[in-house]
Parts: sequence; C-alpha cells; structure tokens
Amino acid sequence: MKCSKCQFDNPDATNFCGKCGASLTADAWMADSLTKTLATPLPVIAKDKLIAGKYRIIEEIGHGGMGVVYKAEDLKLKRCVALKFLPPHLMDEPDLKERFLIEAQAAAALSHPNICVIHEVGESSEHPYMAMEYVEGETLRDKIHKGPLKSVEALAIVIQVASGLAEAHRKGIIHRDIKSANIMVTAKGQAKVMDFGLAKLRGGSSMTKSQTTLGTVAYMSPEQARGQDLDPRTDIWSLGVVLYEMLAGKLPFRGDHDQAVIHQIVHAEPDPLKKARPDVPPGVEEIVGQALAKEPADRYRTMEELGTDLEAVADGLKPLRARPRRGARKILGVRAAYVYAGLTVTIALALGLNVGGLKNRLLGRAAPSTAIRLAVLPFVNLSGDPQQDYFSDGMTQELIAQLGRLHPETLSVIARSSVMRYKQTNTPVDQIGRELDVGYVLEGSAQREGTRVRITAELIKVQGQSQLWSDSMEREMSGILALQNEVSQKVAGALALKLLPTEQARLANAPTVNPEAYDACLRGYHYYIFTTKADLDTAEKYFQMALAKDPNYALAYAGLSLVWACRQQIGYVPPAEAGPKAKEAAQKAVALDGSSAEAHYALADIMTWTDWNLKDADGEWKRSVELNPNYADSLAAYSHYLMIMGRPQEAMRQIERAVKLDPFNVMVITFYSVDLYMARRYDEAVVQALKARELQPGSPIPIFALLFVYAAKGMEKETLAVVREYIKIYGIADLDAALDRGFKQGGFQGAMKTLAEKLATLANQGLVLPTDVSFYFLVAGDKKNGLEWIERAYDVHDPSTPYLRFPIYDAIRSEPRFQALFRRLGLQADEKK
Repeated sequence: MKCSKCQFDNPDATNFCGKCGASLTADAWMADSLTKTLATPLPVIAKDKLIAGKYRIIEEIGHGGMGVVYKAEDLKLKRCVALKFLPPHLMDEPDLKERFLIEAQAAAALSHPNICVIHEVGESSEHPYMAMEYVEGETLRDKIHKGPLKSVEALAIVIQVASGLAEAHRKGIIHRDIKSANIMVTAKGQAKVMDFGLAKLRGGSSMTKSQTTLGTVAYMSPEQARGQDLDPRTDIWSLGVVLYEMLAGKLPFRGDHDQAVIHQIVHAEPDPLKKARPDVPPGVEEIVGQALAKEPADRYRTMEELGTDLEAVADGLKPLRARPRRGARKILGVRAAYVYAGLTVTIALALGLNVGGLKNRLLGRAAPSTAIRLAVLPFVNLSGDPQQDYFSDGMTQELIAQLGRLHPETLSVIARSSVMRYKQTNTPVDQIGRELDVGYVLEGSAQREGTRVRITAELIKVQGQSQLWSDSMEREMSGILALQNEVSQKVAGALALKLLPTEQARLANAPTVNPEAYDACLRGYHYYIFTTKADLDTAEKYFQMALAKDPNYALAYAGLSLVWACRQQIGYVPPAEAGPKAKEAAQKAVALDGSSAEAHYALADIMTWTDWNLKDADGEWKRSVELNPNYADSLAAYSHYLMIMGRPQEAMRQIERAVKLDPFNVMVITFYSVDLYMARRYDEAVVQALKARELQPGSPIPIFALLFVYAAKGMEKETLAVVREYIKIYGIADLDAALDRGFKQGGFQGAMKTLAEKLATLANQGLVLPTDVSFYFLVAGDKKNGLEWIERAYDVHDPSTPYLRFPIYDAIRSEPRFQALFRRLGLQADEKK
C-alpha cells in the first residue's frame, strides 16, 4: 500500500509507512477495495425484461460500486419505480449482500418528504433488488456541473437535506455517504436524499470492517477516512462539503489521486468560500467552517442545529450557533469564554423552548399577531391508480377545512378550487407564492392501502423555500380525522400559532369514522363541484352510499343537501321536488353536527333560496362563517344574501375576502361578478364573468352572469351570443330556431320576445324556471309579461325569486305589484335616490 507522503509501496498492511513513518490508516483501503469494486462489470438487464413478474425494465438510469439502478414500471400499481440491483461480484460476499439488505432496512424505516421512499425488497434470479420511489429530476451533482448555484437555491436545497437527515438521525440511522450525486432535485426544487447503502444503524449492524472504509472520498469526514467509529456528525461534515460545492462550484478538498484527497481532508483547511464566491450571504462561511471542523466535537452537535443556522441565514439573519474558528476563540480569555458559553446555552434554550417567540422572531417566522397566508397544495396520489385521485384530493380538502377554522384571526387558507390548478404540475413554489399571494405552502402525499392510510406532509416557507416542518404518519382509516388533526396541530406549531383551549380540545378529540362512509363521501364531494347533471347524479349516489354505511354522517347529509339545492338553482329539477329534499338533508346535517360549517352553510342556503326565511337566514350564514372564516364558498353565498337584503357594503367585504381566499374558483368569481352587477358596476362585472368563463369553459354559471351584465349594458350582439350558449343548458330542441325566427321578424327585441314566449310554454310544463321567462320578456321591453312571470316565480317558489334587486327589474321596480313582492319576501323597498 502506497504512502501518500513519500509514495513508498509498503508490502505489509501496517499502520505506518516503513520508509517515512507516516500514518497509512487513511490510505490503505482505497486502492484495493474501490478499484476492485469499480472494475467489475455491472449486470446488464435488457429493456422490457420482467423482474419478479411485476416490474418491466424501461432503461438504466445509474450505477456505482454498490449497484446498478433501472427505471421500471410497476405493472400492478401502474407507476414508475427505480429498481436497484446488487452487482454480481458482490454476490459471493455475504457481508456485502447483508449490507445491501441493511440499506433497504434503513430506508424503509424512514418516511420523510426529503428522503427517497422504498417500496419493496425482493430477489429475482438470485439477484436481490430494491424497488424505490422514482424521482423525476436531476442529481445535485449534475446541477453543479452547470455552474455554481445561486445562494438562495443552494440554501433551500441544503435546508431540505438537513431536515431529511435530521429525521434519519432521530431514528438512529446515519447515512455515511452524503454527496451531491446522492441528492436528487425535482423540477419544483424539492430535494430527495438517495441511497442509504452505507447506512449504519446505531445499536444494530455495522458493515464497516477494520480494514475497509466506505464512502466517496471527497465527501468523507476525517474520522471516516481514518476508519474510526462514526456518529451523526459525519453526515454534518459531508453536508458541509456539499454546501461548499454548491456555492463554490468545486469541492473543498481536492487532489490528483484519492490518497491526496484524504490527506487534505485530514490535515488541510479548504480555501475560504468568500474567495471563490464573494457574494456568499453573511454567515454562510461560518456555517460551512463549523460543519467542516476536523474534530467532531467542534462541529454542530446535531443536524437540527445546522438546519436552524441555515434557516437563519436564509432569512437574512446571523447564524446562532456557528462559532469563530478555534484560533479566534482563544483570545477571548477564560472569563469571556464562560460568558460566551453561558450565553450560547441560554440562547439555545430560549430557541428550543421558543421563549417569548424568540425563535420565530430570529428566524423570521410569523408571530401570532402577524397575518399568515397558507396554501395547501394538492396532495400527490401515491397509489399509482388515477381512480384513487378522489382520496388524495379529499385529503387536500379536509386539511384546508381543518386549517381554515383553526386560527382564523391569524391564518388565511387558500381554498380548494384555487390550489387544484397546481395538481400534477411542476410549478415552482415561489411562483405559486406569487400567484396565490401566500407566504407558506403545505404539500404532501396520500396513499391508502387496505384499511390503512399513510400521509407525508411538509410545510415550506415560500421565501427561500425553506422547510419549517415535515412528517409522515400512518393510521387505520377509522382514525383519518385524528390524522388530519395531528397534521393541523403540527402546522400550527410550526407557524407559532397560539391555539385557544377550545381549538386544542377539538384537535385532540377527533371522532372515528366509518372508512367506507368516509370514502364514499369524499367521492361525492369530488363529483359535486362540477355541477353538471351527470356529475350531480353521481355525487348523490355516493352520498347515499355513505349514509347507508353511516346513517349519522352529517357531512354526507350536507353534501346531499347541496346537490339538491344546486339542481334546483340551475333548473335541473323543479323546486317542488328539489327544495323539500334539500331542506330535509340540511336540517339532519345540522342536527347531527352543529359544529360543521358545511352543515350550517347548507341550511343557510335553504333558508335563503328555498324557504325565503330571509330574516333568520342571517344567523345561519354568520354561524357558518364563524365556524370557518376561510370557507370561501360560504363567504361568496353570504355576500349574495347581503346583496338581496340591501347591504352592499357588507356584501362586498365578504365577496372580496372570498376571492382572496379562492382566486381561481369559478363559482366564487361568478358570485363576485353578480355582486358587481347588482352594485351597477357593470364593466367590472364583465371582467370577472369573462375570467370565470376562461377558467372553466362551458360552465353554465359564468354564462348566467354574462347574460345579465351584457343585457344591462345594452350590448345586444354580445347578449344574443351568450343567450345561444345559455339555452343549450336546457337541452331542449327548437330554442335556437325560435331565436332565429324572432330575430328575423323583429331584430334583437323580437328574438328575445319569441324566445320568452317559447320558454313560457315550457315553464308551464315545469321544464323552465319562471325567472328566466321574466328576464327575456324584460330584455324584450315587455314589462307586462315580465311582471307577470316574476309574480309566477313567487307562486311556484322559484329559487331565484329573492334576487329582486337585480337591475333587470328596474323597469318594473315602481310597480305596486312588484313592491308587494318585496314585502312578501320580507325585503324593504329601495331608498329613493
């Protein structure tokens, strides 16, 4: 074995060079073990070959001394996986084969968003393999080869890696091979630690032999290079090397051969980072210096400490634990050293306990008095089955609801409709932050297997894309609500929200659910939001299935009520049939769960548009909003109630909050357009209606808004075009022909009157709502029939009758019969201007 100092080839494996006496411990292993490993051919598996009957090989994606990795398709679950095989030359080495299995054991024990997930360990044709999560992206090494990373990006990545490794260390697992090639970075900037092949389980098996040191040379800690016992601080060193490499674009310890690199690691200091990267943020040099201290005792004690300093620097603050180099500390003197040490301990304790919110202030995290805006991004469906999307989507919705009602004075949570646009996209977190105007995002994954559900979640601060919290949890399906509450509680803790005793009690006392009922209810809400006839039919079927499994399921009753109310409002089902069914379901929902915002929303909806109990409806609307101030659908509907009641200023406050919470919700934006229409702000109303239609082409709701606004503005050509779109909703033949016939005879007004007459015939058969007939007569200038049909709307309980403040009725507003409708509905006449 050659001595790195004098190059003498020592014939015996001794600890010291026989020529110059230099230590050989750090040199002896490399030439024999790695040369043999890298020189041996790796297995080549043909494309499309089946492994264990369930994996189809797609292509090779990587190889190294400990194995070759292929991209493959899991034929059963229809998902891509990464298959790692033990190379043939290690098959005869029982210890190495055991280490391959220990890699699987170590990785399988971890569940963290910044650690690659392992799915299965198996053996095919006597070749052990491991099926892992397939991560789309590139290795950090490949990113660095393109040039040094921006400081913000480098810190964001290393903070995530530190978070993942901290979780591994908490589970007693040391990675021991942290390097840029073992870190994947997705298009969204998420970092994933790969390859726990050299992992050592504290208290368990260790594959390190006295003469064999494992790891990649340039990233080894001095104690690893010497073949000494290791603890988590070896990973801290390696991560320090990675951070240096990202910022400088080169490794801190280099040489012409492995022995030279090891000598640098053990004896030399790296070039100052500032020399290679003058623009490095303040504090980073100190963090790297402490991570790369030669003695483990001089480094950070834990990966959490390193992560805390990295977060501080990312937020523009000074690191809290990074100390000056040893030489500088000596000049402090004994007394100063004691003061320094005591102050360090005091600060560390204050940070750990978050005394007075110190940690949050120092790290730039929001204090309870600060307004926080959070987006829960669509949870990823890990089942590989698109038919299971409803479950991950439902998990997203449930967490939005839980967090939305958690601490409304401080926390605003973006609603489901606006975050779902980011489903299955690679939109960067900072872009999402700008588009939704949020400072934090919660993202994760959900997977249901049999009777158990597993979720992984992480909270990310948009600025710097630093991770504040992450965890993985698993429960029986019956405990899904407790699982959601636990996530909510931990997110609240990470955001430093001080929960009220009632909030804490609610989170701690989640009821169990019938898994089948819960599953069916999720499916019901999944279909309800599309509001087409077919989707509402499907939604009803699932809500009924949920109630068959659990007759006391309040959320299913609330969903059933909303289905019937939607059918009635759009005109799919006559009010005489839909109204009573909607009311019965809403009343049962509230009776079963008086703390459900959805239940009170459903009942308020019935009281407003079905029962016309407008006076008492106000209390139900307020109760729904109180229970969940971040429930955008309820806020938007409440704004319409307030407009109906002649309270426009209050109405605009509610709808503007709803739009801010759910800026891409077609229903909410359409409600905003109608509010603006009722306020006679027509140009603004057109903008919002067009925005809603662009978001969901073909939806009847934005067309409804455009129809009223174009007519109010006297835009005949545009009104006629929208009318043609709107009448398709009825699905009745000959309406287009009636429109053409009327236009030919009397232009625009002739077209409107002919259509109104045709619809009047259909309304007498219960196929069309009377308010629609009244509208077309009034647009045609026929006040007499317009008034007659709005009165008929009252008689048949048309759900749109309460909208008597619509500008379309200005032409008949002064009519005594019209004023009588106001009084019968419990409305006050408009004040004279």
